[in-house]
Amino acid sequence: MTTDTEASTAEKPWPVRTVARKIGDWIHRLGAVWVEGQVTQVSSRPNTQTAFLTLRDPSADVSMSVTCPNWLIREMEPPLREGASVVVHAKPSYFFGRGTISLRADQIRAVGIGELLARIERLKKLLAAEGLFSAQRKRPVPFLPKGVGLITGRASAAERDVLANAQRRWPHVRIKVLNSAVQGSQAVPQVMRALRIFDADPEIDVIVIARGGGSVEDLLPFSDEALCRAVSAAGTPVVSAIGHEPDTPLLDYVADLRCSTPTDAGKRIVPDVREETERVRQMRDRGRRALHGWVDTQTRLLTQIRSRPALADPLGPVQRRQDDVDVHRERARRAMLSLLAKDQAEIANSRARLTALGPAATLARGYAVVQFVDSAGNLQVLRSVSEVEAGAQLRVRVGDGAIGAVAEGEQG
Repeated sequence: MTTDTEASTAEKPWPVRTVARKIGDWIHRLGAVWVEGQVTQVSSRPNTQTAFLTLRDPSADVSMSVTCPNWLIREMEPPLREGASVVVHAKPSYFFGRGTISLRADQIRAVGIGELLARIERLKKLLAAEGLFSAQRKRPVPFLPKGVGLITGRASAAERDVLANAQRRWPHVRIKVLNSAVQGSQAVPQVMRALRIFDADPEIDVIVIARGGGSVEDLLPFSDEALCRAVSAAGTPVVSAIGHEPDTPLLDYVADLRCSTPTDAGKRIVPDVREETERVRQMRDRGRRALHGWVDTQTRLLTQIRSRPALADPLGPVQRRQDDVDVHRERARRAMLSLLAKDQAEIANSRARLTALGPAATLARGYAVVQFVDSAGNLQVLRSVSEVEAGAQLRVRVGDGAIGAVAEGEQG
């Protein structure tokens, strides 16, 4: 038989009671703590001494059982209801027989409206400091989404308002609806689950989270930190349509578009087909008028261009230039002929003078040209007999151009 002081081995294992007792001893040494949570279940029977509660963390799927004296529940004002936020002063307790852990409470305090608003304000400052409310990170909602994801309560007025207004404005809009709890302990996890489903759907271009009006406690899930961070991290634009105009949960600040009511969301996620049709008609008329105005302007411009002399009579300037060319050509021809006639006359005069002065004319009149060779051996024309030396050779050119030599004594 093993003892509690012996080590546990495969050959000498501890029995279940030993393990349970050791766990219980360790848990019972823990001190009392203050725990905050949301009541999801209350069991308080009139003839029993003990009441049972279930506390749940609204931001996570974690819950714990709480036991307390029954009178503690009966004396609470206002009466404790499911969905209420409370702060419990309790000590961890381990039930040896069942092997379970619970909290044994000796004080239960309801979280008042003032405390809730103060906590929401602190969370608002924290998220704002992290930039989750920044306008730069907000994505524009598509002008005409191919698919809309609606997260709202089942058969709620908010669902009817969104569907009716969206389909009235754009009859062919495609809206997928995922119903979830919109208040109480299950609201946050169910809304986050629907948000993940729509965010992963490629046919959804915008997600709408809608809920009707309610008290601060009813709208508390939409100021939950986990939900706000999930909306901020979503890749699809998210539209917040929570409560009435004065209601501003933190989801309104994180969402890409805040609508005052679900009815307003139905009007803003899709365009109005009548307005768009009228806008198309107006733009078509403006385009037609603009085109006609442009055509008229260009027509007037072409008329002005065509009325200019260069285009009104395009061959006239060419004809005038041709006449000028003919005139100048005739002047040039006459000038050239005059110059040629003048030059020909000068040539004729020069030829006549040369002919008159040349020896051929003298010979033609019956005279002879006598040449002799002087003492220097140069050939000279004889002008008088005294120029000829004794014994000189003479050359005679007669009328027919024959040339002969005679001696001095033969001169006639």
